[in-house]
Amino acid sequence: MSSNLIYVIGAGGLAMVFAFWKTNWIEAQDEGTDRMKSIGKSIADGAMAFLKAEYRVLAIFVIAVAVILGIANNGRADSSVLISLSFVVGAVASGLAGYLGMKVATKANTRTTHAARTGLASALNVAFTGGSVMGLSVVGLGVLGLGGLFMYYTNLYGMEAENMPIVLNVISGFSLGASSIALFARVGGGIYTKAADVGADLVGKVEAGIPEDHPLNPATIADNVGDNVGDVAGMGADLFESYVGSIVGSMVLGSSILVASGFDINFVILPLFIAAAGILVSIVGTFMVSVKEGGDPQKALNIGEFGSSAIMIAVIYFLIQVFLPESFMQAGEKFTSMGVFYATVIGLVSGLGIGMVTEHYTGTGTPPVMSIVKQSLTGPATTLIAGLGVGMQSTAVPILILATAIVGAHYFAGLYGIAMAALGMLANTGIQLAVDAYGPISDNAGGIAEMAGLPKEVRERTDKLDAVGNTTAAIGKGFAIGSAALTALALFAAFMVQTGIESIDISKPMVMAGLFVGGMLPFLFSSMALGAVGRAAMAMIEEVRRQFRDIPELKKALDLMKGKDEKDWNDEERSDFEIALGKAEHGRCVEISTQSAIKEMVLPGILAVTSPVIVGFIFGPETLGGLLAGVTVCGVLMAIFQSNAGGAWDNAKKMIEEGVTINGETIGKGSEAHKAAVVGDTVGDPFKDTSGPSLNILIKLMSVVSLVIAPLIA
Repeated sequence: MSSNLIYVIGAGGLAMVFAFWKTNWIEAQDEGTDRMKSIGKSIADGAMAFLKAEYRVLAIFVIAVAVILGIANNGRADSSVLISLSFVVGAVASGLAGYLGMKVATKANTRTTHAARTGLASALNVAFTGGSVMGLSVVGLGVLGLGGLFMYYTNLYGMEAENMPIVLNVISGFSLGASSIALFARVGGGIYTKAADVGADLVGKVEAGIPEDHPLNPATIADNVGDNVGDVAGMGADLFESYVGSIVGSMVLGSSILVASGFDINFVILPLFIAAAGILVSIVGTFMVSVKEGGDPQKALNIGEFGSSAIMIAVIYFLIQVFLPESFMQAGEKFTSMGVFYATVIGLVSGLGIGMVTEHYTGTGTPPVMSIVKQSLTGPATTLIAGLGVGMQSTAVPILILATAIVGAHYFAGLYGIAMAALGMLANTGIQLAVDAYGPISDNAGGIAEMAGLPKEVRERTDKLDAVGNTTAAIGKGFAIGSAALTALALFAAFMVQTGIESIDISKPMVMAGLFVGGMLPFLFSSMALGAVGRAAMAMIEEVRRQFRDIPELKKALDLMKGKDEKDWNDEERSDFEIALGKAEHGRCVEISTQSAIKEMVLPGILAVTSPVIVGFIFGPETLGGLLAGVTVCGVLMAIFQSNAGGAWDNAKKMIEEGVTINGETIGKGSEAHKAAVVGDTVGDPFKDTSGPSLNILIKLMSVVSLVIAPLIA
C-alpha cells in the first residue's frame, strides 16, 4: 500500500509543474509602459521586502518551537522527536506557498493592466492565470509534504495498527507548522494592508479629496503591496493550513476505525488520495475558465468553480468505492462506505451554500448592502449601525448550514464523516484559491492603471474584474470560515481520540471554566488585531499628512487639483503637476507598514500557541476540551460577523462611488453620503481583512496544538 502513495506524491508534483508552467506564461506577457513597469517594480519590491522581514522573525519562532517539540517528545514510547521535522517541513511548505503565490501575483498585476488596454477577456485570462499559481502551489506543496512524510514514517515505523498513533502524532507536526505560519501571515499581512488602506483612504480620499490610487498619495504603493501580502500570501496560508488540517484530522480519525478483519489502513490514506484527485480536478477546472470579449467574468469563474465541484463529487464516489469496505464499525456503531460519500458531499455542498449566503450579505446591489447605502445619507453613525446589524444578521444562515452539515455528516459516518465533510469542502482548494487570488491581482491592476494615467476605459475594465473579485473573495472567505469550523471539529475529535476522552461533561466546574475562557479568547485576539491596525494606521495617517504638508510640490499639486479642473490647466501647471508625481515618498509608507506589521503580529501569535499548552498541562485534557469548544463556537461566529460586516461596508462604498440613485437623487463621489461610506469601509477594513480571517486560523491552530500535545497530557 505504501507504494500506492507514489500516485499521491505524483499529483502534488504535477501541481507544482503546472504552477511553474503558468508562472513562465505570465512572465512572457507584456508589462506595458515604462511608468507601469516602474510602479509594478515598486509594488513587487515592497511585497518581497515585507516577506523577507516577516520570514526572518518566523525563522526564529520555527527553530525555537522545533527544539521544544524535540525535547518534549524525546524518549517517549508513544511519540517521536521526528515531530520537529514535520513541524519544520510544514512551516517551510506554508511559507514557500505564500512566497510563490505572491511573487507571481506581483508579476501578474502590471501584465493584467496592460492586457486590459486591449480588452476584458485578455485581462481576465492573465489575472486568473496568476491566481491559479497560488492555488496550485498550495495544494501541490500540501500533498507533497503530507504524502512524502507519511510514506517516510510508515516505512520507518510500519503500517500496523499499534504503530499508527505514533505515525499520525508525528504527522500532526506538519499541520502545526502550517497553522503557525498561517496565523502570522494572516495577522501580519492584515495589519500591513489595513494600515496602508486606512491611511490612503482617510487622508487621500476624505481629507485631500483625491481619487483612490492617485499617484500623489504617498500610501498608494503600500496599499497595493498590502493587497498582495494580505489577500494573496495571507489567504493562501489560511487555506493551506485548513487543507492540511482537514487531511490530518481525517487520517487520525480513520486510524480508530475497525472492520471485520481489524485495522484498515485505507481509512487513513483515503484523505490523501481525495486531496490528490482534487489537484487533478482543479487543474481541469482552470481550463474551464474563459470568457469572450463582452462576456461576463463572473459566469466564467463560476463555470470553473462549480464545474470542478461537480466533477469532484464523481471522483470522490469512485475513490470511496475503491478504498473503503461496504460497512465498518466506529465507536460501537455500524456505518457504510456510501455514508462516507454522503458526508463528504454534504461538506462540499455546505461550503458552496455558505459562500452563496456570504455573497448575498456582501455583494454589490444586494438588499443588505443597499440598506447600508441608504443609511449613509444620514452620516457615519447610521452607516456604522447598519453595517454592524448586517454583520450580526449574516451569522444566522451560515451557522444553520454548518449545524446541519455536522449533524448530517455524523449521522452518515460518525466523527469520521465530520472530518470527511471538512475535506470535501476543501477538496478542490486549487481552483477555489485560484478564483480567490485573482481578486487582489485585479485590484492591483486597477491601481496601476490609475497611477500610470491610462485611459478611462482601462480602469473601467479592471474595476469590472475587481468587482467580480470582491464577490469571489467573499465566497472564498465563506469557504474559509466554514472549513475552519469543520476542520476544527475534526481536529477536536482527533484530540479526543489521542487523549482517550470519550465525552466532555460541561457540568464539571473546570470544563465550564475552560468553556468560558475559550469563548473569551476570540474577543481578546480580535482586540489585539484591531488595536494593532489602529496604531499602525495612526502612524501611516501622520506620515501622509506630513508629506502633504511639508513637501512643497505635493502641496502645490493638491491645491491645483482643488482649484481648477484638469482640462483648464496651463502648460506651467501641468509641468508642476508632473514634477509633483515623483515627489511622494512611497518608500517611507511601505517601511511604516512593514515595521508595524512585524512588531504587532507577535503577541496575538503567542496568545494562540500558548493558551492550549498552558491549560492542557496545568488543568488537563478535559479542561482543554472545554477551552477548544468555547473558542470554536465564539471564533466562528465572530469571524462570520466581522468578515461580512466589513465586506458589506466595502461594497456599499463602491456602490456610491459608481453612482447610485435613491429617491430620485443620484449619490456619488464627494457627497456627504460618500464620506460616511468611506468611514464605514475604513472601520470594516480590519474587520474583514485582519481580525475576521485571523480567527479562522486561531481556532484551527489551537485545535492542532492540542492534538500535538495530546500524548503528553493524556
